[in-house]
Amino acid sequence: MNESNAAACTFAAESVFPDGRRCPDLMTEAEAIKYLRLDTVGHRHPERTLKHYRDRKLLRPTRVGKKLFYSRWELETFIKKVTEK
Repeated sequence: MNESNAAACTFAAESVFPDGRRCPDLMTEAEAIKYLRLDTVGHRHPERTLKHYRDRKLLRPTRVGKKLFYSRWELETFIKKVTEK
């Protein structure tokens, strides 16, 4: 799956994309944006929003080579943290 056509995952015990494919354990920035639905909730620049969360230590990416990835566990933990506030 490439970054331009990443689809949002559902929040189920086993997260899946709408087409039935399982969400990866490590997601690209584009996939993380879709997973968090930052692209659908009125953020004009979802990439900046994700960076904001990263800069504030609310999200910890995993570096593989020169690329940053986000673990599904990290994203789910982030969602739990922000919904408890």
